[in-house]
Amino acid sequence: MKDFLTDDDKKKLLTLAREAVSLFVREGTIPSVEISEQSLQQERGCFVCIKKNRVLRGCIGSFTSDKPLYKLVQEMAVSAATRDPRFYPMKQSDLDDFTVEISVLSPLEKIPSPDAIEVGTHGIYIEKNFCRGVLLPQVAVEYGWDRNTFLNQTCLKAGLRADDWMEGADIYVFSADIFS
Repeated sequence: MKDFLTDDDKKKLLTLAREAVSLFVREGTIPSVEISEQSLQQERGCFVCIKKNRVLRGCIGSFTSDKPLYKLVQEMAVSAATRDPRFYPMKQSDLDDFTVEISVLSPLEKIPSPDAIEVGTHGIYIEKNFCRGVLLPQVAVEYGWDRNTFLNQTCLKAGLRADDWMEGADIYVFSADIFS
């Protein structure tokens, strides 16, 4: 994916995400800001992951958006902090030391064969029998997975059997500009 965000854009998005989480946890509102940078006005999908002591604390995103990227980042940051069903909603005591990782996504691309997946470049989105699951590109790298393990784990996250990707599943890939 072509980098369209500058280092300053990335810093601004990270600051917006942190401020959104902090204000929402403290006061229940998302900061209202207006951003003029064209790159942050684009309607792009993103995931925001929150970590505490390098351990995942929440991660939520959207592949598409009908709003500017900076607003989606704020919303996904708040959702990751308070609505990820795997974790309890963050409290004020959790605000002392947390990190934010943002993944700005390319559009989903349906692939004809799992052979098209490039571990370390692609994230995976799988759909089968009303089940769906996604894993970001960095997950396979963090765990040292090969392509088949990455596919198996995405199926398990979707609530499928590990090998359900082998027959009848729709497999999509995407790339991400990842920063923290």
